[in-house]
Amino acid sequence: MGSRLWVVLWATACFAQPYEVGATIGYGAYRNATVIAPAGKAEAGFGNRFAAGAILGEDLYRHLSGELRYLFQDGDPFVSAGGKKGNVQGQSHAVHYDLLFHLNGRESRWRPYAAVGGGIKYFRTTGPAPSPQPLPSIVTLTNENQIRWLVTAGGGVKYRLYKHVSVRGEFLDYITPFPHRLFVPAQGGTDRGIFQQFTPMFGIGYTF
Repeated sequence: MGSRLWVVLWATACFAQPYEVGATIGYGAYRNATVIAPAGKAEAGFGNRFAAGAILGEDLYRHLSGELRYLFQDGDPFVSAGGKKGNVQGQSHAVHYDLLFHLNGRESRWRPYAAVGGGIKYFRTTGPAPSPQPLPSIVTLTNENQIRWLVTAGGGVKYRLYKHVSVRGEFLDYITPFPHRLFVPAQGGTDRGIFQQFTPMFGIGYTF
């Protein structure tokens, strides 16, 4: 009877899937895109600002876990060229699911990982478009909102402070296509490039 109980307890420990809730804070720095029109070209992008998010994770296997994540970034859409610049107050909201590939198992205090995932990103403006427009012959900056697909990639390391508490440092790249409703090229113009939000973050989590 004692040996059977030991086997049951061992199996439960091996196949347990602890959950994690957590929060992150960091900084979102953009690699922006370009709009090219007959009258010239301009940079179209988002301001670099702070970012904050939430995590709901599940430790699926010894070297693989999954996380549903939300990230808020306070970055204003803007256009700029030849010393002229205009912006609209705005922000973005990203929701994505990531797979984390851990170098070490659950028993280790240090768990470096690589991450890849996907989801959606909602670009939201909260103020009026500039009037007059700074670069109307190249691109018009609007106060529209738009949802775009999202790919995430990066990595980091988790460190277990206590039995149920861990901290992490990580870097994620949030990759989205051009949000055409926010930046409208002039007639005959086109956009070039994709948006990348390079985001270093620090986080804390609780497992249960």
